[in-house]
Amino acid sequence: MIGFMEDHGSWDSLLVDLGRTAIFNPGVVSEVSNGSKEFSVSLDNVVPDDILERIFTFLPIASMMRATAVCKRWYNIIYSSRFRWTHMLPQRPWYFMFTSNETAAGYAFDPILRKWYDLELPCIDKSSCFVSSSCGLVCFMDNDNRNIISVSNPITKDCKRLLEPPGVTLPDYSTIAIKVDRLSHNYTITVAKSKQIPEDFIRWDFSVYKYDSWTGTWAAAVNEVFIGWRGGDDSVICDGVLYCLIHSTGVLGNVNPRHGLIMYDLVAGHSNTSLMQTSVPVPCSLTCGRLVNLKEKLVLVGGIAKHNRPDIIKGIGIWELHEKQWLELSKMPHKFFQGFGEFDDVFASSGTDDLVYIQSYGATALLVFDMTQKQWRWSVKCPVSKRFPLQLFTGFCFEPRLDITA
Repeated sequence: MIGFMEDHGSWDSLLVDLGRTAIFNPGVVSEVSNGSKEFSVSLDNVVPDDILERIFTFLPIASMMRATAVCKRWYNIIYSSRFRWTHMLPQRPWYFMFTSNETAAGYAFDPILRKWYDLELPCIDKSSCFVSSSCGLVCFMDNDNRNIISVSNPITKDCKRLLEPPGVTLPDYSTIAIKVDRLSHNYTITVAKSKQIPEDFIRWDFSVYKYDSWTGTWAAAVNEVFIGWRGGDDSVICDGVLYCLIHSTGVLGNVNPRHGLIMYDLVAGHSNTSLMQTSVPVPCSLTCGRLVNLKEKLVLVGGIAKHNRPDIIKGIGIWELHEKQWLELSKMPHKFFQGFGEFDDVFASSGTDDLVYIQSYGATALLVFDMTQKQWRWSVKCPVSKRFPLQLFTGFCFEPRLDITA
């Protein structure tokens, strides 16, 4: 049996209005002068702004949000343009878990304080959507209408609805990816669409469209026809390159492996070389694959399929792509794999920095893999409860930041 800790709070309670009473009072220093006269000095009066800024850089994001509620001065310092986020201690990525097919509200897990916060996502009305995140921003594409795309900061609730992307309006398969420039805070979004050519069981049209936040416009990046392969629902941008998982249709007998990886250089642009000519096979037969950007390195989290039974999962592995070769980083220990209970052949997984999160769609258990320490660990128990047997859950990770806007 897996041990969980019950530990959660309301995120909205951190976003205290400045008109309310401070959640804690600044300390008062008492000193004795010449053994006779005692006087008190408010720390808020004697500590200069640059020292306070330095102190704030050591706080976790949740503690910083509480600090903005103490007084107007602290609020202005943290939200000022001169506040140096580059000097802050690393803010480890949070994981947002929610129930599928309901409103886009759920709980966010903070791995530093090991707490869950009640959080409602801005800009989206329901949880059925494609998600990608980068440097504090999260991009959502509606599952029912894939022309509805929005970008938001889940912490500040800043949100923006994008122009509709070009291309077919009803693709059979789609995937979305976002990459934020950490210096300029401009971002690039890619939408890859795959649609079966009418009355053709072999050929699939595959196209990629790129959005530039600086110009606010979409542009067609690449269009190609795949034979025996189709696009999937997972992609990521690493170091200027878009990576997409593709799936075998099986009509040409290419059923094992069922997945492949294609790449497109977003910086260099169009090339005369076919995407399929530069494709990379996955490391083994997978039930599903999830692509993750960890410090600009491409990482694949995959469900390892049973021999001769590609639809049954027997474990989960993590690999890193190095010069078109997959290097195995870790395999989930069997005790953790069993800890999920009945594990589906597909699952949710995302990550950033040095953390990888793995979640079963049928349960609220969340497993974390630390790439630096090579350590597997359960999160504390999520407050989301399962109300009926077929209820599904999903989630994604994001970097909590206050300084970036959509």
